[in-house]
Amino acid sequence: MKIGQGEFQYEVVNGWARLPEHASFGYTHGIVVDSEDNVYLFHTGAPSLMKFDREGRYLSGWGEFPGAHGCLLHEEADEAYLYLTDTKLGIVVKTTLDGKEVLRIGTPEMEGVYDTERRFVPTDVAVAPNGDIYVADGYGQSWVHRYDRRGERIQSWGGKGSEPGQMSCPHGVSVCLRGKEPELYVADRGNNRIQVFTLDGVHKRFVTDDLDMPCSFYFRGGETYIPDLHSRVTILDGGDRLIAHLGEDPEAFRQTGWPNLQKSYFRPDKFSSPHGICVDSKGDVYVSEWISDGRVTKLKRM
Repeated sequence: MKIGQGEFQYEVVNGWARLPEHASFGYTHGIVVDSEDNVYLFHTGAPSLMKFDREGRYLSGWGEFPGAHGCLLHEEADEAYLYLTDTKLGIVVKTTLDGKEVLRIGTPEMEGVYDTERRFVPTDVAVAPNGDIYVADGYGQSWVHRYDRRGERIQSWGGKGSEPGQMSCPHGVSVCLRGKEPELYVADRGNNRIQVFTLDGVHKRFVTDDLDMPCSFYFRGGETYIPDLHSRVTILDGGDRLIAHLGEDPEAFRQTGWPNLQKSYFRPDKFSSPHGICVDSKGDVYVSEWISDGRVTKLKRM
């Protein structure tokens, strides 16, 4: 079974992730790939962090994160680390690839923004070349927070709204390195757009065309891969122009009970609720979907 168009055509690998008998998926959210093309899946079941090889064989798992959400794998000078967000615990943690915690970030001390009623609910995290950490409070108060590598807050911007710099569910955040200077991309999902900032938080532009509910980003070469919650994967070029929509199902998110639909509804070549995405060294794409018992699809580049 094939999907895509032009140079971006893929074979759908049905049933790619092979779970051991003792494990099952919760909501499948973040997904990342390492330098050896092993795939790490972050989900609300246990163990919450699962590692697979590129053929879908289960390698290991660890941790229990009831609100497992965004996941970043970042190569640093000494080794690679995972940055994980938990929406229920209201935390960001940095760990080694085998689960040793080395940093934890909790609710920012911001009077008038956070209190017992107005929670900090982080959904994604990004890291700049200098080690600064950017956290998207997507399900909380719609702020982006910047920290240094030690977890000390440097600045914050945002708040709910639609003006430049304001956001409505800044669900995903990523540092893009392909231009003359690094830029921070924010998936302003509730406003159906992307906002692009300098790393100091200065608004630069909006991206609005060919987007519906962008969740996050994966940059590879000159392309940007975006899981769109409204039932498709979007690929943009280096100028943020559409290359392709993959697996689009314009009716899925309109179904009663979405995203937790009857299994008879799902088709291997159509998406329902894409939430996380990554691309390996071969150009193969891995998509995780927001579904109660999980769904992960591999698209093998042709």
